[in-house]
Amino acid sequence: MAAAISLHGVSKVYRPPRKRPYLAIERIELDIPSGRFVSVVGPSGCGKSTLLSLVAGLIPATTGEVTLNGTRVAGIRTDVGFIFQRDALLPWRTVRENVALPLRFRGHGDADRVREWIARVGLAPFIDNYPHELSGGMRKRAQLAQSLVVDPATLLMDEPFSALDVQTRNLMENELLNLWGASGKTVLFITHDLEEAIALSDEIVVMTAGPGTIKARYPVDLPRPRNVTEIRFAPEFVAIYERAWADLRDEVERSYKRSLEAS
Repeated sequence: MAAAISLHGVSKVYRPPRKRPYLAIERIELDIPSGRFVSVVGPSGCGKSTLLSLVAGLIPATTGEVTLNGTRVAGIRTDVGFIFQRDALLPWRTVRENVALPLRFRGHGDADRVREWIARVGLAPFIDNYPHELSGGMRKRAQLAQSLVVDPATLLMDEPFSALDVQTRNLMENELLNLWGASGKTVLFITHDLEEAIALSDEIVVMTAGPGTIKARYPVDLPRPRNVTEIRFAPEFVAIYERAWADLRDEVERSYKRSLEAS
């Protein structure tokens, strides 16, 4: 199966003004096949979000090459959808208007497609509501529709559900799996929650403490479709968690020790 996302020899050095340069990620080698759901976990500061930003074309790599859907990433791409932790909805626009924005930016105005995606995420009764009139989970549903309305080949997600309560997060995780299962899109998902990563993914990538490198990769051979709440009790889930946590725990402890030494 062809790789939808490829990073080869990728490093990123940040050079902030009047501060010392620092290496965020180093010599990343990663291929993600088309249609796969892959999650990246690692300690704070390991470069998870940097990795996503490189794939999105938001920042350039210092060394190495990033390719997406067969072409080199040299800037912001129109064939990807983004969902970030921070709410991206414009507060002065309705659900309908927010979901339509990506189409408008591309010079399209498909009202039927906008209504279709709003209905698919269960927000048809709230199509003319403003973001402040929606719950946190409903706003995330609107963001999903906003990202998927342009039919991107790849979906990039940076801790999208971390601000939600546990119950709402589980509902949104199941909703995401349902939408992904019906679409066949490639998903690169960043999270600090190992359980979330296992419940959602086909594979987990564990990163080292910064500068981040890839420490281990774990296939998640759990049956689909999945219910993210129920799957956590499966013996196979627990076995994957124990192996992955052993690697992740070491890196979290290294990162914590460094932060104490630097303070």
